[in-house]
Amino acid sequence: MKKIKENKTYFAADGIIAINKEQKIIVFDDTACRITGYNSNETLSKNISFLLPNENERLEYIDRSLSSGEMFSNISFTINSANTEKLIITASITPLVQPNQGIIGLIIVFRDRYETYSLQKALAAKKDEVIQEKNKFEIIFNSLLEGTLTVNSEWEITSFNKAAEQITGFNENEALNRKYWEILRSEDVKQESQLKSFITAHHSNLLRETNIIRRDGVSVSVRINSAPLLSTEGVKIGRVVTFEDISIVKNLTAHITERYHFKNIIGHSKSMLKVYNLMQNVVNTDSTILITGQSGTGKEVIARSIHLNSERKSTPFVAVNCSAFAETLLESELFGHEKGAFTGAIRTKPGRFELAANGTLFIDEIGDIPMSIQVKLLRVLENRQFERVGGTESIELKARVISATHRDLEKEISEGRFREDLYYRINVINIHLPPLQERQDDIPSLINHFIDKFNKKFKKDIHYISPNALQLVNSYEWPGNIRELENVIEHAFVVCNSDAIRTEHLPERLQKIVSKPNSLIAEETVEKPLENAEKNLLINMIKKYDGNRNKIATALGVSKPTLWRKMKKFDLL
Repeated sequence: MKKIKENKTYFAADGIIAINKEQKIIVFDDTACRITGYNSNETLSKNISFLLPNENERLEYIDRSLSSGEMFSNISFTINSANTEKLIITASITPLVQPNQGIIGLIIVFRDRYETYSLQKALAAKKDEVIQEKNKFEIIFNSLLEGTLTVNSEWEITSFNKAAEQITGFNENEALNRKYWEILRSEDVKQESQLKSFITAHHSNLLRETNIIRRDGVSVSVRINSAPLLSTEGVKIGRVVTFEDISIVKNLTAHITERYHFKNIIGHSKSMLKVYNLMQNVVNTDSTILITGQSGTGKEVIARSIHLNSERKSTPFVAVNCSAFAETLLESELFGHEKGAFTGAIRTKPGRFELAANGTLFIDEIGDIPMSIQVKLLRVLENRQFERVGGTESIELKARVISATHRDLEKEISEGRFREDLYYRINVINIHLPPLQERQDDIPSLINHFIDKFNKKFKKDIHYISPNALQLVNSYEWPGNIRELENVIEHAFVVCNSDAIRTEHLPERLQKIVSKPNSLIAEETVEKPLENAEKNLLINMIKKYDGNRNKIATALGVSKPTLWRKMKKFDLL
């Protein structure tokens, strides 16, 4: 028997016996000893007949081969074993021929049939096990969301999963044995060589973004990583390449960025243009910003827009509403806490300052923070460091801080409810959002925006708001500002079953404006023709924007072709 790696013992399958012309045993190898149970000292020089209990078999094979020189293979006969059991063996008999002497003996090569059967059974079981493992691997391999392929040392593809098929448009049969760059086709030669260098170098924590050309010619944005493919001996035999389609993510990112771009925030009144100009100036600074304005004016939208248009746009935007937490919880919410810091603190929890990391922390309703926490917040903003509640380790504040409040903080200071030093720390840049009542020019655009939004939500096809309903909306004071306007339009969508929002679809509080004695809206105007109101609105917009159709279309929330048709209809071209 022989020893090989991993301290496992493997036996040679075939035993060898050699006899001379007198049928005496002259060779009895280790495997023969193992199979029969005899050792070589017990067998050498003995006649082969003591091993062969069946005389007919001995005469038929041994004697016949010695006399005639005939060879036999895969014959079956019985031999004795040391423990007196009879063993059925499969054997081959070959005469030993010496020149000038003729046949001088025989070589008998044999194996235990039961041992062979056991080996075959074990091999069959191992084969089934390998097939099952292979099937499991293929299921896992093809379940990966990432496209995955392997290449050999010649850069030829050796495996190709289902996700890779979906991303590239090539099926497995088309990809196998082809060079990987024929499948992951770059848009230009420079990218192709750079990508090959990147895959060759392998950086475990480094991902590369590039564009590949699908089988159908469409360009797809992908993120790629690679790793060496090693044999069981640790020798590099190729590479594993993983890649994911990030087109949706990039499109979504671009959509969000576009949506929150200053020019796409709804509203083009003079007061809002001042806001946009100020936002543009502060977007890439780290100065603290205080956004003030009544509830519902869109303070978080402005904060998020500043973040998404800044160099921090790929980092977290973390918002916390201070009015939503009791004083006992607010400190933990802002700064986090250590395990055991107070009753119920069963584990360490990072606070909003920590979660914001290198991004932006938006502290909404900062005017509602208790004086006890104002002191700690001031120290954090001054030192740019904080500790978790119950902790001693200082954590660096890396995030930009934007605060917001609906309160008059100067009045809060004079009445002793807000710290003056904290006010100056957070109010380096002040952005004040006007109430909706002061932005009446923006109301039609906001209404069109909400109509588009709720058409999608409610799966309706409402086209516009009637002039009389719009007149009611313009006459309302809007204490809840944009948020209230959104709720009013949603209310109208719920009760409206036509193609336009009319006065009867508005909440009762707006409909009551008509009946007020000092109302600017007369009841008889409700029945005025739509065309007159629509024409008057267009005339006012043309005057306001000096005939600039781009600005008029944007303000009204309609496309330029639609605006052109309306102007032509009323002879306003």
